Amino acid sequence: MPLIYVCPKSKVPEAARDLRPSHLITLLDPSDDMPTPEEVSGHRHLRLGMHDVTAPSPDHHAPPDEMHVRELISFAKGWDRSQPMLIHCWAGISRSTASALTIACLLSEPGREETIARLLRARAAHAQPNRRLVALADDILGRDGRMVDAVDAMGPAKVVFEGVLFSLPLHVR
Repeated sequence: MPLIYVCPKSKVPEAARDLRPSHLITLLDPSDDMPTPEEVSGHRHLRLGMHDVTAPSPDHHAPPDEMHVRELISFAKGWDRSQPMLIHCWAGISRSTASALTIACLLSEPGREETIARLLRARAAHAQPNRRLVALADDILGRDGRMVDAVDAMGPAKVVFEGVLFSLPLHVR
């Protein structure tokens, strides 16, 4: 069964070594960087620079935008699912979980959004998907608000400084 793994930046080297993902997605502030682990081919490492905010503000000039979500979706469509995908942001809580939810919805039939979000919550009590990323993905994928509603139905996340590595299976029943 194909799996998406999510973790904080601090756990990427260990996760890449142990999981041997074919694809890596990095979602960090525009000024931050993450070198490509030797276990991942450079052309299979997507870097998206955005702040973890839900609206533009004077302090954060790069909120998630439509271009970021389109790049994420395009990259995910190139994943053959024969090996895991690893997604990370700074803490493994918001941008990365929103991206995992987006990819799981992309690869599932419409109408499975709530089931996917419930599974995300069960796998990661700390998950707090970035609502702007989710709303943009919902619109691009034509989910008519179901992704946003599913995230709302997840309820509050467990408050943590940093998330832990977790997996999200793609064949959701």
